[in-house]
Amino acid sequence: MEPLIEEAGLARTGAPLDAMNSPTGEKRKVETRHRSPTQIALARLRKDKVAMTCLGIFIFFVLIAIFAPLLAKLEGQDPSTLHQDLLDEYGYPTFVVSSEHWFGIEPRLGRDLFARFVYGARPSLIVACTVTVITGIVGVVMGLVAGFLGGWVDRVISWVIDFVLSLPYLLFAIAVPAVLLTMFVEDASTAGVTEVTRARFASLIIVLSFFGWASLARLIRGEVLSLREREFIAAAKVLGVPTRKVLFKELLPNLVAPIIISTSLALPTYIVAEAGLTFLGVGLVEPTPSWGLTIANATTYYRADPLYLWLPVLAISILVLSLSLLGDSIRDAFDPRTRR
Repeated sequence: MEPLIEEAGLARTGAPLDAMNSPTGEKRKVETRHRSPTQIALARLRKDKVAMTCLGIFIFFVLIAIFAPLLAKLEGQDPSTLHQDLLDEYGYPTFVVSSEHWFGIEPRLGRDLFARFVYGARPSLIVACTVTVITGIVGVVMGLVAGFLGGWVDRVISWVIDFVLSLPYLLFAIAVPAVLLTMFVEDASTAGVTEVTRARFASLIIVLSFFGWASLARLIRGEVLSLREREFIAAAKVLGVPTRKVLFKELLPNLVAPIIISTSLALPTYIVAEAGLTFLGVGLVEPTPSWGLTIANATTYYRADPLYLWLPVLAISILVLSLSLLGDSIRDAFDPRTRR
């Protein structure tokens, strides 16, 4: 990618940019700064207050997920202990919040809500980040190969992309956990909670990754089809540069912008998908702390205990909204037609 050049203006107003002499006849040196389009986009992004605020919110939730054990220990609770003595005869908490239970306790079981809230950030972020990395790598590689090689390779990969995009996503999400459980456990009917949890967690990553790479591959393929006709690619072919180097040394640097934009917009989608599938009963299961699982359990008690429901709902909404706005800001920063 050819660097863009920003030339410093001369001290005398109205002087041409190519003037090299001062009014006294002394030679002056015009300083230039070489900055790539990616550096310019990142500089514009750093000046965007909305983007920096959204990035701070995302980092905040990441720190909550990383230090969940420390935060729960600071409160003095854990996500699995039952506090039945703090429930009334109908299974409802006898208080809202206290110094020992900062967000109160869960109806019917009495588990601490703050501990389950901080631990519940982990599954969503782990699944979303893992799927984003997998789909990014697979989608970029498949799109590069299909767009650059063309011919029967392009036709086969394009057919696979169309086939994946045409499959029923929800049916696979329901069927894959049962298949994985059957593969890794001899008798699925007697499988323990640990085996079921691992199968459900792996199935979420497999299903979301399987359906997520195709759209990115199609995008990268279209970009490569336009870039492969450029002069620098023709020159690399004439010089006998290996195909691997042309793909990853010449083409890939020119695809940084669409890759970053697509990745930033896909991350909140996978967070919502994990919570939604868990809410529908095909994601994570008890006793794993999960925001989607908490929402599913809290729908029965939303009138008597609104905090039980609204904590994970607000957390998911704020996280997804901040990531969506951050993705829009990244898209605008990498777009040379916008000036912010």
